Order: sequence, then C-alpha cells, then structure tokens
Amino acid sequence: MDLKTKRWLILIASVVINLCIGSGYAWSVFAKPVIAALGCTAAAAALAFTISNGVGPITMITGGRIQDKIGPKWVIFFGAFMFGGGVLLAGFSTSVSWLYMSYGVIMGLGMGIIYSCTVANTVKFFPDKRGLVAGLATAGYGCGSIIVPPIANSMIASMGILNTFKTLGIAYIVIIAVFSFFIQKAPDNYKPEGWNPPAPTATSTVSGVDKNWNQMLSDPMFYVLFVMLTAGAFSGLMIISQASPIIQEVTKVTPAAAAVGVSLLAMANTFGRIFWGAVSDKIGRYPALIIMYIIAGAATLSLSSIASYGTFVAAIMFVGFCFGGTMGIFPALTADMFGPKNNGVNYGIMFCGFALAGYLGPILAASIKASNGNYTMAFMIAASMSIIGVVLTLIVQNKNKKDRAARSMEAKA
Repeated sequence: MDLKTKRWLILIASVVINLCIGSGYAWSVFAKPVIAALGCTAAAAALAFTISNGVGPITMITGGRIQDKIGPKWVIFFGAFMFGGGVLLAGFSTSVSWLYMSYGVIMGLGMGIIYSCTVANTVKFFPDKRGLVAGLATAGYGCGSIIVPPIANSMIASMGILNTFKTLGIAYIVIIAVFSFFIQKAPDNYKPEGWNPPAPTATSTVSGVDKNWNQMLSDPMFYVLFVMLTAGAFSGLMIISQASPIIQEVTKVTPAAAAVGVSLLAMANTFGRIFWGAVSDKIGRYPALIIMYIIAGAATLSLSSIASYGTFVAAIMFVGFCFGGTMGIFPALTADMFGPKNNGVNYGIMFCGFALAGYLGPILAASIKASNGNYTMAFMIAASMSIIGVVLTLIVQNKNKKDRAARSMEAKA
C-alpha cells in the first residue's frame, strides 16, 4: 500500500483513538452521580474536568516533542495506559482528592500525550487538505461525547458511577493500545504525489516557514492566536462541562432527557469540526473563524432568555457547532502559520489556550450558579468572549493582507 493511500488508514485509526480520549467531554453525565457518590459540591466536582483539561497541554508539548523525533506509535501506546488507567482508578474514588488525581491528573496527562500525536501527525500527512483532515481527526475527539453519554448513563443506572469508571477505563486501554499499531510517523515535508502547494491568496494563512517553539514564542502573532483560541473555546467548554445540569436546571427535564441533549450537543461539536475544517480550506481560516465567533456569541447570549427544552438544546448545539469548528481549524492554522515540521510541539503550546478556557469556563459557570442561582451572567460573559475573538481575527486578517501586499511590492521592485 503506497503512502498516499495508507495515510487514510492512519487517519481512521487516529479518529478511533480520539473517540476514546474524547469521552472526557462526557463529564456532565458523570457530574451529578459523582456529587452524590462523594458528597461534594458541583464546583468541587467540576474541578476534576478542569484539571484534566489543564494538565493536557503538559504532555501535548512533551509528547509532541517525542513523537516529532521517534514517531507517534509508542507514545500513543504508552498514553493508552495513562488515559485508560486514570479512568479506571477513578472507579476507586472515595474522596475528591483521589478523583482529581485519577480522572483529573492521570487521565488528563494521558489525553494530552495521545492527542498531540493523533492530530499533529495526521495533519502532516495531508498538506493538501489540512483543514478538512484536522477537522476529521478532532471530530473523533468530539464523537466520544456522542457515543459515551447514553452508554454511560445506562451503565451508571445499572452498576453505579464507580463501576462505570472501572469498566470504561479497561475498555479504553484495550482499544487505544490496539489501534496505536496502525499509526505511522509522517515523513518530513511530506507531499502527496501529484500535489503542489497553491499560490498564497489574500486570506491565506500559510507562511511557508517552519518555526520551532522558541521562534514561535518570539512571534507576536502566537499570542494573538492564543487569545483567539481561548475566546473560541470558552463558551463551548463552559457549556459542555455543565451541559447536563444546565439543561436540567433551565428546562426542568429528567437526567435521561438531559443526556439526549448532551449527545445532540456532542453531535454538533463533532460535525462542526469537519464542516468548518473543510470550509476553512475553501474560504480561508480567518473568514471561517469570524463567522463562527458571531454565531457562537449570538447563540450563547440567547441562552439567558430561553426556557423550552427544544429551543435551548438547539441553541447549545450552535455553540457546540462553532466550538468544534474552532478546535478543528486551530491545528491546521498553527501548521499554516508556524510550519508543519514542529507542529507536534507548537500545537501543544498553542493548546494551552484551550486549557485556559477549560479552567475559566467551567469554574465561572459553577461559581456564578452557586452565587446567583442561575447561569445568566455566565452566558453573557461567554458571549463577550466571542466579540473579543471577532475583533482579534479582523486585526490579524488585516495585518496578514498588509504583509502580503508589502511582500508583493518588494518582489516587483
């Protein structure tokens, strides 16, 4: 099998692996059972989700560096035991501190080390379809929260939350370890036969220059993109982390009905990664981001005035749709701006913007609910983050056009 064909098999394996680690997004289904089992507050329980997202970039950076040197297969294999083992150990929780260490730290570190390999390595195989393939690879991550919630809800009802964690942990170890053997390292500067890079356009983000992490951090554009990623992930992570209790609180439905809403949110999140990744290949990363920020901001703001189940779920699906698009576009955008060669490390560092949103969003929602009795102010703050995203993207897009115009003038001179 030639590499041009084999890369699709590698993509499929990466999607399956990401499906497993994406189950971390199903936290909202676990939230209430965990609170009941451990006798903790909602904010205390939400911290486990926050920790798992917060520590992920640590191993994304180190794992990305290792896989850039030796390849992703064994890194993912090792990560299988970290991620699955963390979930398994969560099944022995008797206190929130144990939950933080198992589901938060160990699982989160495993999630990061795996994600750095599956996404960054796969993008390197598809310089001709970066946006679409980054969307597909990250869609597997989002798909975990489609499949897991109804399964986990049924398992929790029949065997309890702790046994559910144990069963899922073992399953994750087996599945990820097996599919890691289908992963292969992308050759340096790989180009599929018959394809040549297109000429840059006004909306193109491709710099044509490979930068290492030091060079990336010395580029002011990194910090702008970092804040853009944080703004794009903020509302999505806030809603996803609290989706089940938010739906139950606002629309007064049962946990089972809320679980359906969580799955629909996850479907929108997953489809958004593929859709916006493909769209960004056609119209450019920045125009796609601007549209997503506007839709997400409007949808998040509308949540403060909606009480009916159907309309509320539709609104959070729009939030998830755009959040997924942000997560699908940014691996490709990072490779465009700073080159594909070091994207394992570079995107791991960029992903810290996601971790920051993963800390601020869930904690903000839980804290505001505890103090105000509702989520209205949290929705308004999240909507304002989308406005910041629009403004920054317009600034970057304008700078990009001016830089290209200046280079064009220099070339003619």
